[in-house]
Amino acid sequence: MTTQELLPIVAEQKEEFLSDDFASFCPREEERQIDLKSHLAQVVIGVRRSGKSTMCRKVLREANVKAAYVNFDDERLAKTQTSDLNNILEALYIVYGDFQYLFLDEVQNIEGWPLFVNRLLRQKMHLIVTGSNAKLLSNELTTHLTGRHHKITLFPFSFEEYARMKQLDTQALTTKGQAAVKRELNTYLMNGGLPELLIEKDSQGYIMALLEAIIKRDITSRFKVRYPEVLQRLATYLIDNFAQEYNATTIAELLGVSDHTIDTYCGYLQEAFLLLALKKFSYKSRERIRDSKIYVIDNAFISNRTNTFSTENLGWRLENAIYIELLHRASKRFADVFYYRDRTFEVDFMVAKDGVVEELYQVCYDMTNEKTRKREVNSLLQGATKFHCSNLTILTFDEQETITEGDYTIQVKSASQWLLN
Repeated sequence: MTTQELLPIVAEQKEEFLSDDFASFCPREEERQIDLKSHLAQVVIGVRRSGKSTMCRKVLREANVKAAYVNFDDERLAKTQTSDLNNILEALYIVYGDFQYLFLDEVQNIEGWPLFVNRLLRQKMHLIVTGSNAKLLSNELTTHLTGRHHKITLFPFSFEEYARMKQLDTQALTTKGQAAVKRELNTYLMNGGLPELLIEKDSQGYIMALLEAIIKRDITSRFKVRYPEVLQRLATYLIDNFAQEYNATTIAELLGVSDHTIDTYCGYLQEAFLLLALKKFSYKSRERIRDSKIYVIDNAFISNRTNTFSTENLGWRLENAIYIELLHRASKRFADVFYYRDRTFEVDFMVAKDGVVEELYQVCYDMTNEKTRKREVNSLLQGATKFHCSNLTILTFDEQETITEGDYTIQVKSASQWLLN
């Protein structure tokens, strides 16, 4: 595309870039990770519609710096080639004048973008880059931007951020106030934390369009998927069966393809941040690679779909939300999250760092049934003994207590307070 052809696109995107009033927008914790003084490219990754672009625009606006913006997730730029990037840069200078900061939004759509970014970094340009595909970005960053980038992962709204946007009084001590927190948690478990869903009335239409964009644009087109209908059916199956152990052989027989195809396509769904894999804890790397459970990046994808047979099981929905929050918290201190299962017991979540198990968690929506209570407590006690861990927690929807068994103490906490803390 010529510079003249690009000028109206860049000018229109500038209006979008400058249009929002961010005063009412939710501050994101990840904003503090963006270092505008750094000469490293600030690379923000995450699922589509998690708020990457909004957060980056907010950071630039509040810093009051001279910045330019180009969004490659624009059908008019769909056929952009590497050779067009310099014309885009020229159009940006014409529209914006001089600028020291450049925001490249959804840059993974353009082949050869790392070389362009490298050139701008050598020219001392401050860059913010967003993308919605982990593999493409990580491979290209490793190859071309080793030591010249800072990666930030953005998830959809946590429950704490969701509550803030709902202007919920999370410190309320009254019965009415505490009931309001639990009511909103129940809504969050059903509807998820994608920012735009807080104001979008047609949640099903929104999610279906978002799924189509992820599967067709971020995966099928980009990776030239040979069996797109299998990819679609696999995504549906895994979302319907979230929080369960993944077995490629069983799914391959169901969908009529090879184990290899299933593993490859499941990897694509994870790279596009739609699904998350939780590895089984083992001191043997072979077992950590082989066994995993599949979770969904946001609860909104679980049931806001047509022809879905996904369970309304609130226990699994709570488990999904807890895993995402644990993943978020653990990543900030370079720890890892696992699950554990053997023939005698299962631990929902284990947090480990440098091979040392630091925390064990069970998630149980309702523990009032004595059989359920005994199962959850015994699983934690066996895990504590096996892995020499004394930091033991059971997260429930509503219950709170302290359980002492022998040398171990188990904290039973309400999920709302744990998520908000």
